Amino acid sequence: MHLRPLLALTCLATAAVFAAEPPKTPNIPAGPIAKKGELLFADDFQGATHDKRWHRVVDTFTFEKGALKGTQTRDKEIPAANGKPAVPAHAAVFGLELPTKDSIVEVKIRFAGATRMDVEFDDRKYTGSHYGHLCRAIVALNGVTLVDEREGSQNEAIKALRADPAKKAEVAKRMAGKSATFPGKYEAGRTYTFTVETVGDEMRASIDGQPVGYLKSPGIGHPTKSKIELGVSGKDGYFEDIKVWNAAPAK
Repeated sequence: MHLRPLLALTCLATAAVFAAEPPKTPNIPAGPIAKKGELLFADDFQGATHDKRWHRVVDTFTFEKGALKGTQTRDKEIPAANGKPAVPAHAAVFGLELPTKDSIVEVKIRFAGATRMDVEFDDRKYTGSHYGHLCRAIVALNGVTLVDEREGSQNEAIKALRADPAKKAEVAKRMAGKSATFPGKYEAGRTYTFTVETVGDEMRASIDGQPVGYLKSPGIGHPTKSKIELGVSGKDGYFEDIKVWNAAPAK
């Protein structure tokens, strides 16, 4: 089976899981959970050349006027034909090869037709979750969702259980607490500073310095986050001025 169609299908299934789960609003720490250490990476997306650690994952991203522009071009399913499997729709994804464990990612985001923008952490060598997906922080115009993908939506054991309708209750039990959704209201065309802190098994998100999401779950504590990925669903979303620091607990 081709890897990309499988990835797309799994990510669409993930979106369906989010839609089925009721919103959860656990307490969000008022202050940062992480303090900045060494600056590992910074890019203002200016100029004609760009860091070679950036790479294409799923079409389409372009560097444009001091921004990284993501546009979901795989927005319709391509039916199976000529012996090739169907290719489902998929968000645009751009990858950065940057090993981290605990970190702070800060990036400016702007919705210009996009429905979702996200920051994700992966470990391609990890086989317990699909494509090494670990955890993700998602911003939509109506709120923020934090997800432990390693132990939840992308977990290979849970995916296998989903194939058996009799295991529905077990799947629900294992998925409990692996994501949290926080209602909010954000404006298209406005630039926001989106910050994602990961320390141990905790993830906290803030927008323009205000806390907007928090999740504590085992998959977040995965020790080898080898990649950071930026995602855009819809048309278009802009990322500007990204910075990544090593982090230590703020406590």
